[in-house]
Amino acid sequence: MADAAAREEAIMTGRRHRLRFRGATPCRPEWSLAAPLGLVYIVFFLAPLLLLLWISFHDDNELTRPGFGNWIKFWSDPFYVGVVLKTLKLGVLTVLAATVLSYPIALLYYEAGARIRKIVLFLVILPLLLSVVIRTFAWIAILSREGVANAVLQGLGLTSGPISLLQTEFGLILSLMQIEMPLMLLPLIAVMQRIDPRMVEASRALGASRWRTTFQVLIPLSLPGWIAGATLVFASSTTAFISQSVIGGGRLVYLPSVIYQQSMVIYNWPFAAVASIMLLVSVLGGVFLIAAIGRWISREAA
Repeated sequence: MADAAAREEAIMTGRRHRLRFRGATPCRPEWSLAAPLGLVYIVFFLAPLLLLLWISFHDDNELTRPGFGNWIKFWSDPFYVGVVLKTLKLGVLTVLAATVLSYPIALLYYEAGARIRKIVLFLVILPLLLSVVIRTFAWIAILSREGVANAVLQGLGLTSGPISLLQTEFGLILSLMQIEMPLMLLPLIAVMQRIDPRMVEASRALGASRWRTTFQVLIPLSLPGWIAGATLVFASSTTAFISQSVIGGGRLVYLPSVIYQQSMVIYNWPFAAVASIMLLVSVLGGVFLIAAIGRWISREAA
């Protein structure tokens, strides 16, 4: 027994020496695979964010007087508090408008054949091939007093004269709904095309109507796509500086406009840093709220 144990030990020792000679190294932990991405994240996101936070806790542009003056100024002024609330409201209303318009198109895609699906998908992707600046200025031609929208309303006899659509919240939401709709539709379509058609057939075989099948089978199963789309639309619409400035004009002020004015016009960098952090916090808060609503709806549907 002792000889057998000695031979086994000699064999294991020889294997270890061979592995060491070949330069074998133990398996690296899984986190090392994400190290390059983590380094990029730290350098290009976390570090600038910490720098922005550090700048916000100063009371002068030279960054020589640390303090909470700009934070107190921001939260003690009803105007800036109202800007935060209006920015969140804009994101929520855009998500709701995009949801109402996107679901019928996504359901059409689910029910259609292969050829119609290709056409629908092309029409969904087509706006993404154009610059957001071009699409935004196109909405000026549509919403202006001499534009297409007023011409249609007057032609149908719904209005006696041109109405103001530019520089209004309604016009801004309408334009953002179309601009951001691909961000809602693409996740919805991706999820819905993976829904097993046999579930819909089973629902109809059990006597459920088309509407009941849609609201109790298709829509609950598509919620992961809606959560992803709503997150993208909310984050994009609340930070859409070009659309907010061009369509909203000077009458509608949102956090991106405040950041631009404070940093590029007034050159108040600490206050601009405060507004930037509040925009980030507002977007993250909206994203977490959308995720919570999606989980609640999923539990209720189950």
